[in-house]
Amino acid sequence: MSDRLFIFDTTLRDGEQVPGCQLNTVEKIQVAKQLELLGVDVIEAGFPISSPGDFNSVIEISKAVTWPTICALTRAVQKDIDVAADALKYAKHKRIHTGIGTSDEHIKYKFNSNREEIIERAVAAVKYAKKYVDDVEFYAEDAGRTDNEYLARVVEAVIKAGATVVNIPDTTGYCLPSEYGEKIKYLMEHVDGIDRAVISTHCHNDLGMATANTMAGVLNGARQVEVTINGIGERAGNTSLEEVAMILKCHKHIGIDTNINTQKIYPTSRMVSSLMNMPVQPNKAIVGRNAFAHSSGIHQDGVLKNVQTYEIIDPHDVGIDDNSIVLTARSGRAALKNRLHVLGIDLEQDKLDKVYEDFLKLADKKKDINDDDILVLAGADRSQNHRIKVDYLQVTSGVGVHSVASLGLDISGEKFEACASGNGPVDAAIKALKKIINRQMTLKEFTIQAISKGSDDMGKVHMQVEYDGHVYYGFGANTDIIAASVEAYIDCINKFKL
Repeated sequence: MSDRLFIFDTTLRDGEQVPGCQLNTVEKIQVAKQLELLGVDVIEAGFPISSPGDFNSVIEISKAVTWPTICALTRAVQKDIDVAADALKYAKHKRIHTGIGTSDEHIKYKFNSNREEIIERAVAAVKYAKKYVDDVEFYAEDAGRTDNEYLARVVEAVIKAGATVVNIPDTTGYCLPSEYGEKIKYLMEHVDGIDRAVISTHCHNDLGMATANTMAGVLNGARQVEVTINGIGERAGNTSLEEVAMILKCHKHIGIDTNINTQKIYPTSRMVSSLMNMPVQPNKAIVGRNAFAHSSGIHQDGVLKNVQTYEIIDPHDVGIDDNSIVLTARSGRAALKNRLHVLGIDLEQDKLDKVYEDFLKLADKKKDINDDDILVLAGADRSQNHRIKVDYLQVTSGVGVHSVASLGLDISGEKFEACASGNGPVDAAIKALKKIINRQMTLKEFTIQAISKGSDDMGKVHMQVEYDGHVYYGFGANTDIIAASVEAYIDCINKFKL
């Protein structure tokens, strides 16, 4: 009989800490429901005390999701735990995730404390959380750099206090797989009562070893893994859910199963990428655009003879339809609706009609309509309710002449126009925009990304704009990169707290 590995997804908590990837409550519910379909066991829905938005999201996700455990993060602070318990009141299965740093670096520099006091605070937090819920998870922050003997003392103390799960995070992504595996093995062999709790991994990818460390932990006794879709997360990200799930599916001899419906992996990946405006790198394992592409003649020859020569995973096993319908200007609504469904998006008829209109306009401009184009179009309706919209944009540019832009905006129904010259067409367009929006704004970051190849491709623009001491993130997508740049800047402005 196979062992069971519990999948703890923290896309909506740790994953959402990536700058510019914040979701609103409606979008978080959409992701949570998809995670439920995917088969994750635990959804870490947020850090309730951090903001009213996070608190509300935990409440609404608790209402929307049926069988997965809903988890809320806290520090080892009573007020944090009180707020988390309140946010979880509607959850069918609830867990409080509390903890404290255990490495000497954290104890000395973060808490100005000592080892004995940290154990006391850890035990007190677990006991306090236990008053609210039966399922309490404790995290030993920076366990990766905590010496094993002291870590074992902490783990033993919190299990005796009532912790049902103990999380051993490699918070800085520092460990080698052999070191992390030995750490889990040491705990399994030296902690009295270890059988009364589930040991969990939580690995970061700062040195590119998150998945390797996670698997080393699993092979040495951990039975919960904390992961994110596409490996998103702070800094270099977290362990990828899809990588762990498919490693265990491919290596059946390990004898460890998950509850993951792997055919939901690809649509879940695309949904998270689209909602967070965070592209998946083409060579990303399992879900990247090139994950099942073969350009080498030798590889192509082998795959045509037998796919197993170069593919260890059947694309269908992760939800990729390698015989998908090709979308063109002659495709109907049914074909578009089907492709959106495959990508994990189901639209109401009125929204589908609007996306279809935009799809036809785009299909007239470019030959190859790919999944990224479709996802951008499906997400475009999110900007329809913005108070600032573009009425028109006309730019004159060329070699040896100044670029000039004329811009018209609709601001809450009132029309405004401006004209400006600049050092290039994008600069001119943004200067015209600034003339209308007469605020002290500073462009901090400006990134252009082509979705695929070709001069007719749709471009995506990501921007960071500073206003009144805050940095706002914006996104625009258009076959005209100047228009996409203006859209991204306006997306930032629409988020200003005016």
